[in-house]
Parts: sequence; structure tokens; C-alpha cells
Amino acid sequence: MEVLVDLLRQTLSSPWVYLLLFGLAAVDAIVPLVPAEAAVITLTVLASGGEPNLVLVIVAATLGALTGDHLSYAIGRGGGSRRLARFPVNSRRRAGSEWARRAVDRRGGMILIAARYVPGGRTAVTLTMGAVCYPLQSFLFFDLIGAVSWALYSVLLGTFGGLAFERDPLRGILTGIGLSLAVTLLLELVRWLRHRAHRQAARR
Repeated sequence: MEVLVDLLRQTLSSPWVYLLLFGLAAVDAIVPLVPAEAAVITLTVLASGGEPNLVLVIVAATLGALTGDHLSYAIGRGGGSRRLARFPVNSRRRAGSEWARRAVDRRGGMILIAARYVPGGRTAVTLTMGAVCYPLQSFLFFDLIGAVSWALYSVLLGTFGGLAFERDPLRGILTGIGLSLAVTLLLELVRWLRHRAHRQAARR
């Protein structure tokens, strides 16, 4: 692993690092298994002597996330809206699609921002917002907030890991990724508890 860390350090001065990060952040919107967040954390932990430039890391991650989200939105808008329109008026699918449309209209912006921190949520929400024809201008506005906050959040996790284990970058990377997983699990737990509470209240 130390050899891998040394190899990574040697490539940090290359401008291709930012292009790679941009690509990972973009593809992550379509394929949630791509480790874009882990890449940002790793680059931040290994940053030294001004390389890589953390401002450029934030910019590359933000632009990549925006690009991927808009591609996912376009996919949803291109095929999803037609499929939703073909559902029978009184069908459960039509009712579900109308509910999704109302939810997006009321809380679309906050849903888009919050979904970035939920496993698979980013992909599902961006596709749905495209399918229900959520206004592109509003989508861009809230998506920009979400993308910037995500990039800053990832860099902060990497900074914390790097400071905590300044002499052991591998532990710093694992710490940053571990914190990210812990926050994700905590959000999932809160979401599950709220959903459970709503279900119990509905039964009364």
C-alpha cells in the first residue's frame, strides 16, 4: 500500500489529475459505484507543496458533478416523460408519477441537494426530475448548491484525515472515507426512523 501511496504522490502534479477527477464525478451520477468522493478525499489527504491545488480539486469535482447530473437529467427527460405520460389515468404507476411530480414541485431543490448524500439517491432524483420535466433553470440553481457543498464536504473530510494522520497518509485516507461512510449511514438511519414514524402514525 505504501508503494501505491508513493505512486499517487508522483502523479499529483499532473494536470490530468483534475481531468480524471472531473470524469469520476460525472460518471458517478450515472454509475453510483464510481468512487468520486473517495477520489476527492484521497487527493486532499495526499496534497502537499501546493499539488494538487485544492481550489482546482473543488472546481473539477463541482464541474464534474454538475455535468453528470445534467446528463442524468437529460436521460430522464428524453425517455422518462413519455413513459410517465403513457401510464393509464387511474393506474398506481400514474398516481405514483403524479405524487413524484408534486413532491418535486414542492421540495425539488432540497431533495436534489440532500440526495447527493444518500447512496444511489443522486442518480434516482436527477433521473426523476428530468422525467417530470422539472424546470432546467431551477435544476441548475439547486444542483450547483449541491455540487459545491459536496465538493467542499469531501475536501474537508480529506483535510481532517490528513491533519489527523499527517505522517501516515494511508490512515488519513481511510479516516476520511470512514467519516464519509459514517455520515451516510447516519443519514440513512434518520431517514429510516422518519419513514417508520410516518408509517406508524398513518396506522393510528
